[in-house]
Amino acid sequence: MSCNWGTELWDQFDNLEKHTSWGIDFLERYTKFVKERADIELSYAKQIRSLSKKYHPKRSREDESRYTWCLAFAATLRQLNEVAVQREELAENLNTQIICELTRFTQELKTERKTHFQDGRRAQQHIESSWKQLESSKRRFERDCKDAERAQHVSDRIDLDSKTDGEKRCSLKARQTAQQKQQAAEESRKDYVTSLNHFNQDQHQHYHTLVPVIYQRIQDMEERRIERICEAMRLSAEAEKKILPVVSRCLDAMMDAAESIQPRMDTRQVVEVYKSGFDPPGDIEFEDYSATMRRSISESSYLDNRTEGRRHSRKLWPFLRKNKLLTLLSSPRQPPPPPPTSPSPGGVACSPQSPPPVSREPITQRLNDLMTSGSRTRKQCLRSLKRGGSSPADCSHLPPEQRRKKLQTRINNINQEIQREREQRDALLKMREVYEQSPQMGDAGSLEPRLEEVKQSLQRLEDELRRNQAWLSEVDCRLSDHSSRRQSGGCGLNSLATTPGSSSLKQLDNRSPASRESPDGSYTEDHSAELQFKSRSSEFDDDFDDEELLPSIGTCKSLYPFQGQNEGTLSMVEGELLSVVEEDKGDGWTRVRRNLEEEGYVPTSYIKVFLDSSAKGFVQSSRLV
Repeated sequence: MSCNWGTELWDQFDNLEKHTSWGIDFLERYTKFVKERADIELSYAKQIRSLSKKYHPKRSREDESRYTWCLAFAATLRQLNEVAVQREELAENLNTQIICELTRFTQELKTERKTHFQDGRRAQQHIESSWKQLESSKRRFERDCKDAERAQHVSDRIDLDSKTDGEKRCSLKARQTAQQKQQAAEESRKDYVTSLNHFNQDQHQHYHTLVPVIYQRIQDMEERRIERICEAMRLSAEAEKKILPVVSRCLDAMMDAAESIQPRMDTRQVVEVYKSGFDPPGDIEFEDYSATMRRSISESSYLDNRTEGRRHSRKLWPFLRKNKLLTLLSSPRQPPPPPPTSPSPGGVACSPQSPPPVSREPITQRLNDLMTSGSRTRKQCLRSLKRGGSSPADCSHLPPEQRRKKLQTRINNINQEIQREREQRDALLKMREVYEQSPQMGDAGSLEPRLEEVKQSLQRLEDELRRNQAWLSEVDCRLSDHSSRRQSGGCGLNSLATTPGSSSLKQLDNRSPASRESPDGSYTEDHSAELQFKSRSSEFDDDFDDEELLPSIGTCKSLYPFQGQNEGTLSMVEGELLSVVEEDKGDGWTRVRRNLEEEGYVPTSYIKVFLDSSAKGFVQSSRLV
């Protein structure tokens, strides 16, 4: 079947015009579709990149670099970002290879179509004009023929009726008119034949030459439009197919990252990060309170109040050496409460509140400084809070296991710095040797200051390395001792702790500082107090229980009841006699002792003090009463 539009569609000019117009509209619509798809790809890539950036782990977060599931998620985010890059590349290819080309081709196609159909309309107008001329000559020939026929009939009738001279002259005139009409008809026939031949030639040329050529050009234009749509679709598919291998590799990398997650390794890493190295706390000793039931009724009031005061002041804590040392070496830092306006009868009324809790934590001190300081000092306090405050160089504020890791990390960093300094020193020495051999290249003496600086830096780093290695060996020794003790006799501590009495408490007290834990198993270290009294307490570790008590400088009588709820204070009841160990130094607190067992601070305004000069008289008068 022939597919030539010029021969097959010679009479479908208007339909071809509508069809080609619809084809160009389809091309524009397809171009708009590709453009919107490129915008969607670009928007998708932008959102994926933003999502990846939003959930990407922060650099300050070190925990996310330890665990495999965090590393896998970070790898997934990186691959997702790579997918976004590929989507952006796809959008770029669609814009450059398809959209721009289709837009340019559409404009060219519109111009070409307009030219072809203008030529078709001119040919159509020409054949219509030739047809009109033919019709005009035909109508004129027909009219002239009719006129000549009528004139001939008139002439013949006059010839039959002519008998006189006048009638003969009319017959001659009618014959002449008929001849003229016949000549005009003959000329009209010739014009008609000429117009007919001309029209036939124009029509043959129109339908066999002009129309096939014009329609063939329109057909070629339509085929090129369809081919360009086909090429655009192929390029679109190829552009997306081009990124599929990279996207597939990204997906494979995501799967590999997911398969690299190791739960057992992560749980071991949690142990490595949070392990303190302490031993679990032992059992709390039994305290016998039934002894007060065997006392007399006269003594019960006084002794029960005293026992109740001791109960509040005593800590259920297996490590009493540290608390006792802190009590002896420090006094409450807050001002004492004011005395009651009037004594309560019998000492039964509600006792005034004890001093506010004494805060020895560095972070609390920095918070207080933050609230009372200016803007510049407040920024420094905030930076101090962010850094976690000052800490000792030997990391003794950390649990043993964490201290070992911290020291090991510090030693590794120092070794790296030493290696860099040595490489720099070797380079300087080699440069100095070259300068000495070739003085024109430079002055060897100019390198001496830098060499001296490097040597001093090396000396400093080596000293620091030795210190940290000594601290690390100390921690390793302690940890090895603890592990051997736990493996050999882990149950001995519990058996000692269950025995009532002070002997088990003393044995628990003689344990190493690494085992200082609260009864619930958490690590509660008083950092600032330990830093302040570390050197002093280390001197008293061996013979603290055997040291001599401070001498009494007098006595005192409590005027009001006082409940010592903070560390370093001592509870007392109204009318209780106590020994004065240390006078008030201007802070509103007096240090007292009860029965050579308990010492602490009480508000000076709550007692009446009798020094050595009047102590005997007061004791005798109180006995008589």
